[in-house]
Amino acid sequence: MLHRRVLTIPLVTWLPLMFLSVLDHQALGRTCKIPFLHDVESYVRFLVALPILIAAELVVHRRISPLVRRFVERRIVVTQDLPAFEAAVKSALRVRDSTALEVALLILVYTLGLWIWSREVALGDPTWYAMPDGKHLHLTSAGYWYALVSIPIFQFILLRWYMRLVIWFRLLWQISRLSLRLSAAHPDRSGGIGFLGRSSYAFGPVLFAQGALMSGLIASRVLYEGRPLLSFKAEAAGFVGFFVLIILGPLLMFTPLLERTRTHGFAEYGLLANRYAFGFEDKWLRGDADTAGLPANTDIGPMSAAENIYSNVAKMRLVPFGSLDITRLAATTAAPLLPLTLTIFSVPQLARFLIKILFH
Repeated sequence: MLHRRVLTIPLVTWLPLMFLSVLDHQALGRTCKIPFLHDVESYVRFLVALPILIAAELVVHRRISPLVRRFVERRIVVTQDLPAFEAAVKSALRVRDSTALEVALLILVYTLGLWIWSREVALGDPTWYAMPDGKHLHLTSAGYWYALVSIPIFQFILLRWYMRLVIWFRLLWQISRLSLRLSAAHPDRSGGIGFLGRSSYAFGPVLFAQGALMSGLIASRVLYEGRPLLSFKAEAAGFVGFFVLIILGPLLMFTPLLERTRTHGFAEYGLLANRYAFGFEDKWLRGDADTAGLPANTDIGPMSAAENIYSNVAKMRLVPFGSLDITRLAATTAAPLLPLTLTIFSVPQLARFLIKILFH
């Protein structure tokens, strides 16, 4: 019922707000600084980020499930560790589907979550949802639905995603403790687990939703508090870097295993390369006159193969991801921030700028 949830939940969180703000004459009226229909942050939160977070459940499930199976299909998990691997996967599924954990998240949302929102997130100016009085917010009728229904639903879905990320990282940690069979000569330059770096793309929708939230927050401060957009450049860069680190950082737990694999590979493949090199020299450089002449392809071929293999070992990374993985995740997170440039440049100005870049 994903399609129904993607449509229904955002409407439950947003549509009553519009209806109640119309009744309060705060949808387009001038009784407050920020009318409801001018609140960019609410549009982004409930009509952009929330549907993406809901739809991401299916996207991530379809991409992560085959990923887990690859450890077995590619014989990375050795036979004696298969029971421990299967137990770790079952444990992750059990925690993910835990009703008690979701109830705890719901309690957290209606306690700490609402307190943080009222103290740190809610704007301090008169808005469609509250009229500030010192350190207190006097909620409007739309504000009560916003604080007691819309915000908790959004926070619950967002926290559930954070919980699932923690479960995924816990599973990776348990897998990294097994006796995995890695190869220093593997073409992916990550011992055979390079697919873990590519798996990070599965969380792209979650990162895009996070970027949209950041974009909506900055837009509100720029449009209604008069702050310059460039004053947020440090926060935006730190935000993007933080979430890229959140996704790729846990993969560093495989670094000790990759380091041991590379060290062992240098020793083993170095010995193999010596055997090929010494055998080639003994035959063609120090051999008898009868063997003099040009080396045959049957002798050059193994030498070339040994060189390629040793080159793979030398290029092996100590992390199961590359710079391309980092760039793609950063671009996905930062993409929702690009429309904010319209607060500095007009559409015609941006169009002329792009034309100059493309046709200079």
